[in-house]
Amino acid sequence: MTIQFFLTPASGKRLIAKSISQLPEVKKALKSGTILIIGGTTNAAVAEELLRSIGQTEGFDKRGFFRGITVPKGFKYTPVESIGDVVIRNGEWLRGLTVYDACADLKKGDLIFKGANAVNLDEAQAGVLLGSDNIGTAGPVLTAVYGRRVQLIVPVGVEKRVTKRLKELSDICNSPEASGLKFLPLPGRAYTELDAIKDLTGISAEILGSGGVCGAEGGCYFIACGDEEQIGSLQQLISEVQTENPFCL
Repeated sequence: MTIQFFLTPASGKRLIAKSISQLPEVKKALKSGTILIIGGTTNAAVAEELLRSIGQTEGFDKRGFFRGITVPKGFKYTPVESIGDVVIRNGEWLRGLTVYDACADLKKGDLIFKGANAVNLDEAQAGVLLGSDNIGTAGPVLTAVYGRRVQLIVPVGVEKRVTKRLKELSDICNSPEASGLKFLPLPGRAYTELDAIKDLTGISAEILGSGGVCGAEGGCYFIACGDEEQIGSLQQLISEVQTENPFCL
């Protein structure tokens, strides 16, 4: 059987988050480890799903769960107070902690979730744009990943896909002759809607097309083949995420 379906970026964020909450390594770390979720719009959905799984969503407001966002020119909004990052240790949300508080104590078996601005689907690698004079939250993350073998998972929607190798993009953006944003390839595992579909249903989906208007901008058409049971599971999953509201300020 073959199925075609459309997901907005908002639906994709929720799909990714639902799947991440079911990963064995995530369930294990929730019970006896530390999970650090760094502020971001995709990670907001991840934080909601993980906090919901431990019954501790009260006080979480995804409108304040980001550090930098891209909005249309001229867009005006009332800033929402940041709630920092989300740190869950042994099944308890340690409120008020940030990546800078938590990273030094992370060890092998713990997990970090950090968002991205670009993903190369062929390489399963993601990268982040840098606007400051340092590498921001990536600094302590890289120290934990390379220094202590902490696992980094990068939830990122397929609307952020690029075709050029991230090392090449980094070389261009970070050249001494360049200006504007810098670019950092991340060492962790990129996790997209395609990964979520595979992990939740056993189906390998493909991107069929993309684009839309009136809130569907950035959305993608997907196509997937599977048996009757798999397609039924996928249809149920799609129905659960298709009405997800866009991130709003």
